[in-house]
Amino acid sequence: MSGQGGALSGAEWLARAIASTGTGHVFFIDAVLRRTLIQLEQAGVKRELAHTEKGVVYMADGYARITGKPAFCFAQSVGAANMAAALQDAWLARVPIVALTGRKVPGMHHANSYQEVPHGPLFAPVTRMSADVATAADLPRLLRQAIRASTAGSPRPTHLDLFGLSAEVIETGQVAEPPVIDRALMAVPAHRPAPPAEDIERAAKALLAGRRVAIVAGDGAAQSGAGAELLAVAEALAAPIATSLGARGVIPTRHPLAVGVVGNYAAPPANRVVHGADLVLYVGCDTGDQVTHTWRIPAPETPIVQIDIDPQEPGRNFANCIGLSGDPKATLALLAAALGTPARDRAYAEQAAALMAEWRAAMAPHFASNAASIRPDRLCAEIERALPQDGILVADTGYSGIWTGTCIELNGPAELGGGQTYLRAAGSLGWAFPASLGAKLAAPDRKVVCFSGDGAFYYHLAELETARRRGIATVTVINNNSGFGQGWPNLVRQQGNLPGNPDEMLRFGPTNFARVAESFGVAGIQVTEPDQIGPALRRALAMDEPVVVDVVTDIDVRAPEPWLP
Repeated sequence: MSGQGGALSGAEWLARAIASTGTGHVFFIDAVLRRTLIQLEQAGVKRELAHTEKGVVYMADGYARITGKPAFCFAQSVGAANMAAALQDAWLARVPIVALTGRKVPGMHHANSYQEVPHGPLFAPVTRMSADVATAADLPRLLRQAIRASTAGSPRPTHLDLFGLSAEVIETGQVAEPPVIDRALMAVPAHRPAPPAEDIERAAKALLAGRRVAIVAGDGAAQSGAGAELLAVAEALAAPIATSLGARGVIPTRHPLAVGVVGNYAAPPANRVVHGADLVLYVGCDTGDQVTHTWRIPAPETPIVQIDIDPQEPGRNFANCIGLSGDPKATLALLAAALGTPARDRAYAEQAAALMAEWRAAMAPHFASNAASIRPDRLCAEIERALPQDGILVADTGYSGIWTGTCIELNGPAELGGGQTYLRAAGSLGWAFPASLGAKLAAPDRKVVCFSGDGAFYYHLAELETARRRGIATVTVINNNSGFGQGWPNLVRQQGNLPGNPDEMLRFGPTNFARVAESFGVAGIQVTEPDQIGPALRRALAMDEPVVVDVVTDIDVRAPEPWLP
């Protein structure tokens, strides 16, 4: 309750401060911040109770990616290790999350206290800031700093460790200052810095000198909303555009200059195009092993121009680099002005478009396949047809990312006349289902389709109860091949003629997830024939409730393989 002289309890202050940010939901697992959660209801913020700390974080992750603002999630002290593990995906995908945990008071540290280990080392690798909150009076300063740090430059998670097993020390303390957070702190990007004019001129000169320029757009370009500027630069240079998996859909994927996802989750054309460039422009994209197929696409000696809001990124992996430190949208706008409307040879862009057309023609029979054992590419084609014009597609890692990133075309962002959004796991198996629940809470008027393998769905199927209880109407499509399909053929080859049973290592089930869903009170549809997929998806999307569509597929069908030189 409110204290003397207008002071608020820590619980009241925290609840009102979170409400003042404009966030509509917080994500938690009991038992932590109970007093705050009670106050949050009074402040109009909805409280989303999940079943695991990882589920909590992944829901917050999906919510933050769709709102473009930091999301808040809570766990008690014993759940801190699980919460830290889940933040790995948000760290890798550069998502702003503010995680709050309880922690026993210092007098109980180094004393074999029940259920507690040091939290600092757990959160250090997966947060930009991790700080103790020892008193309620410290809360305003540190919460604002945690929000500021989560959105500064390239977004990252942050963490506050609130004293008290369930944060009760902070909740019952007193805070004198007003419970207000400047909403400008919640924007992503919080600022749009631009490089100096001489850097822009140098980059423009190098780009104009290149005869075959390719562009690789990454998650940072998508976060910056740089689709229109990306196309302006690409059209000025007649440059094909490849993307990281996380930037899929930053421009319409059927645009004549679009060549798809590049790297080791790529269909063949993108790698061939980028490797054939004599200069590559990276926009809001790191140059890690996945997007470069372990630094082989493009060749290491290829000159690059790299735009990134994080000044540490340009030149990290390519020595011959002109770096532009700035927000991708703002920087591309300046670059487009500097490039003007040059006369360009379009042969390279036309070759890239021809490769895409050839590949799509080769895939067309698979997209229409009526094979008795359902092909995942046929499933992808049906999802593409069913996904609404403003739909959100959420994909898990591994084969789920490859299938959706290569086989489902997207109409691009709203500012380019589209409206579809693609979210993907940055590597954490099982992320997609709870993340899709967070995405739906962030966009209740949009349809959300989750694409998950059965191996991934097992991780968090308990959140079916959360979806039913909270009425979160997502459509979860399970590519159900009774095993870990991505690694299956390699394992069989490694087994060779050696005695033993490889099934024990990667095969499981079969499980009818439609029936599992029904046991949770969630609608379930199982599909065993190709011609059933489209009607099942349309039926599920028409229902205003959570639905699981279990599609029994062939584990031996391989996803598109990336090209290597």
